Amino acid sequence: MKPNSKIYFASDQHFGAPTSELSFPREQKFVSWLDVVKQDADAIFLLGDLFDFWFEYQTVVPKGFVRVLGKLAEIRDSGIPIYFFVGNHDLWMGDYFQKELNIPVYHDNEEFTFNGKTFLIGHGDGKGPGDMGYKRMKKVFTNPFSKWLFRWLHPDIGVKLAQYLSVKNKLISGVEDVKYLGEDQEWLVQYCKRKLETKSYDFFVFGHRHLPLEIELTESSKYINLGDWIGYFTYGVFDGTNFALKKFEV
Repeated sequence: MKPNSKIYFASDQHFGAPTSELSFPREQKFVSWLDVVKQDADAIFLLGDLFDFWFEYQTVVPKGFVRVLGKLAEIRDSGIPIYFFVGNHDLWMGDYFQKELNIPVYHDNEEFTFNGKTFLIGHGDGKGPGDMGYKRMKKVFTNPFSKWLFRWLHPDIGVKLAQYLSVKNKLISGVEDVKYLGEDQEWLVQYCKRKLETKSYDFFVFGHRHLPLEIELTESSKYINLGDWIGYFTYGVFDGTNFALKKFEV
């Protein structure tokens, strides 16, 4: 990391939900956050569900989100690395971000090391011992044949259908009731503890739960959930030594 720089993390913006009009103020707020953090960012991690729905046809992507996409392009063009992890709402993301914005896209967890601190980073959906209904549904959604079938729907039909299901069906959305369940019932906490049985990590950073959480797993390992940009407007920041959750206020 460069001196006096920071690494920023954010997740679960769900732009477009429940409608484009209602999500627009949240989009503006997120762009303001990007303007702030770009001043000292060494890197920015976006951990999924940036959009409430995203599907890349061969020559078409969902319209909208121009301010966010433009700001990401501006920041990336300035030389600041941006890393994107797909969530359960934008899991059909292809190479658009890579080609148009020069932003790498990850479809599973990845390990990073910054200033000697090890991170395991991802969206967090489908991890841990539970959530079997969603895990089965995800296998269907990510199957190449399923994507091929969906691609044959006209975008005006496919996008509206996906947006409807995303808002109405909790199984498809993957979002449970946002309450802290205790360490024994938090599947991502259990997942992190199992990972620590075979390898040490300083920080596990995930989204998906829509609940800001900081949990000490061991004396040297911490689990962080980033919350969301629907009700909490929280984000993570690593200063080279410590990791903190913060709330963005404008």
